[in-house]
Amino acid sequence: MAVARNASIIEQGLLAALALAAEKPWADLTLGEIAAQAGLTLADFHGVATRETLADAVDAYFDSAMSAEGVATDDLPRERLFEVIMLRFEAMEAHRDGLKSLLRYRETVPAHLIRLPAARRASARWALACAGLDDNSGAPLGLKVLAIAFVIARAERAWRRETSGDFALTMAALDRSLRAAEERMGWVARFTGRGASRSETDTPASDDAAPGSGA
Repeated sequence: MAVARNASIIEQGLLAALALAAEKPWADLTLGEIAAQAGLTLADFHGVATRETLADAVDAYFDSAMSAEGVATDDLPRERLFEVIMLRFEAMEAHRDGLKSLLRYRETVPAHLIRLPAARRASARWALACAGLDDNSGAPLGLKVLAIAFVIARAERAWRRETSGDFALTMAALDRSLRAAEERMGWVARFTGRGASRSETDTPASDDAAPGSGA
């Protein structure tokens, strides 16, 4: 019960901090005002959360959005990854201003920068799991994780530049990065394994054919 309560406090604190950070820099937030915004007391945060731990919790919180829908197993692996990763950015959009403040802050703090690669890998691993691709078929899971971590980072940079709210930059960057990964590493063959499942996806009937697949 204590673990669940702590997780709830961290989530409430993070959302409150993002709301406040939409109006002022993340670095200027105090734990007291975050608690007040969240409808909590400062004592609720004692031993549970600080402004820094809330910043570290942001990736896992938005990663959870990638499991909001089921996996369309009849889609190509690239399409499945595109769909689940876009769920993450759609969830982030409602907190755009606060998130941009947090992300700018995180880029200036060495301790956060050191932890960022691990957070990226965790996001990538969960994206692969949500797309039903978290196995070693075709390529080691660790290699897939590294590639998708890079893809998510590239898409996030595009998301931060969005101004129209239609995700045009984000979707273009995500699609381009996934296609590049597919081309360079043989993603369709690696992710779908061998045999019948591979032959089905390696013979696409549209422009979604994997570059270099021989179609």
